[in-house]
Amino acid sequence: MVFPPIQQHLHIILAFMPPKRTRITEALAEEPVPKRALRSRGPHASFSEPTITTTPKEKLKPRKEEPKKENVSRSKPRDNPHKRSYWLMKAEPETRMQKGKDMKFSIDDLKACKEPAGWDGVRNYGARNNLKSMRQGDLAFFYHSNCKEPGIVGVIEIVKEATADETAFDPAAPYYDPKSSRDCPKWFLVHVEFRRKLERQIGLAELKKYAKNELSEMPVLSTSRLSVSGVPKGCWDFILSLEKTVPGNN
Repeated sequence: MVFPPIQQHLHIILAFMPPKRTRITEALAEEPVPKRALRSRGPHASFSEPTITTTPKEKLKPRKEEPKKENVSRSKPRDNPHKRSYWLMKAEPETRMQKGKDMKFSIDDLKACKEPAGWDGVRNYGARNNLKSMRQGDLAFFYHSNCKEPGIVGVIEIVKEATADETAFDPAAPYYDPKSSRDCPKWFLVHVEFRRKLERQIGLAELKKYAKNELSEMPVLSTSRLSVSGVPKGCWDFILSLEKTVPGNN
């Protein structure tokens, strides 16, 4: 029997073909994935081996720390932030010459000044420290010292706080101090202005009458050599109350 040309080789082709079940399985494997499935898996996913896409981590910027808010109570500003202090400052109302200069300086001399006067010449450490503690607006009693009738004669005001005492640098000045320099001053002064004279002088003898009672805390009665001293508020008010009284009747 003679076969056509293709039939002559058919048995050879069938010998190399896989079984029918294997052909069906391979055909299924090559079946394209529906578009709906691709959309659910992502544009780059495959049916046989799904891939997971990850987004690269963003570079985190350093976070700026906000400054902590302080718990500040909002109170109304005071009209005068500095609590006024009171002082007693001594000066000599009578002529006394030193190095050719008259050391006289009375309440009337201060009143005649057309500008604030520097309270210079203080060479006691305790008095100097009191000068440095003074603040603008403080008040002081003007005290006549080293005279026949020492005592309080008026009220003055500190208008400029402590600065170096230039007279300590001048060799011709009565209170020159070679150990004091502008780079490292030892002595200081404040500037004062006249406010008023008392209606009468309150003498040292009168003040001493109250040394154990109303004026027991008055430094001038315990440290008489200190030219600049503090005055407690109670003592200040009491001394002013004596102004309108008659000496000997109070």
